[in-house]
Amino acid sequence: MKIDIGISDAARKEITDGLSHLLADTYTLYLKTHNFHWNVTGPMFNTLHLMFEQQYNELALAVDLVAERIRALGHPAPGSYKQYAALSSIKEEDGVPSAEDMIRQLVEGQEAVARTARSVFPAAEKANDESTADLLTQRMQVHEKTAWMLRSMLE
Repeated sequence: MKIDIGISDAARKEITDGLSHLLADTYTLYLKTHNFHWNVTGPMFNTLHLMFEQQYNELALAVDLVAERIRALGHPAPGSYKQYAALSSIKEEDGVPSAEDMIRQLVEGQEAVARTARSVFPAAEKANDESTADLLTQRMQVHEKTAWMLRSMLE
């Protein structure tokens, strides 16, 4: 059935392409954060273990919001590790870095997701897609705040 929500097919495609990158970044950061939650050690173990758990739970909810927006715009949401690896700007971590390096990598990841969300904004604004713009604004706020909190632990 044809989608008639006041956003052209071309604009919906451009927006969902950007949202697919956002979904891949968010999912990759979720995996990295969950990995670090499991494997963190050291004097800040309890603090970081709990903080990382809060962060990966938030990211798990976020991937659903982004994927559902892609679907509402009429396109399939990427959902495989292969697709995420191709779309994500965040590098995976194969080893177990120190707690401080975990924090540093998560700051970089949170900032990367904020940048990706920001990069989709012009297409959403141009198409008067307030729903996507609202989602992007909320995601940027969460990621910028989380990056600040993590960064503060390194000072």
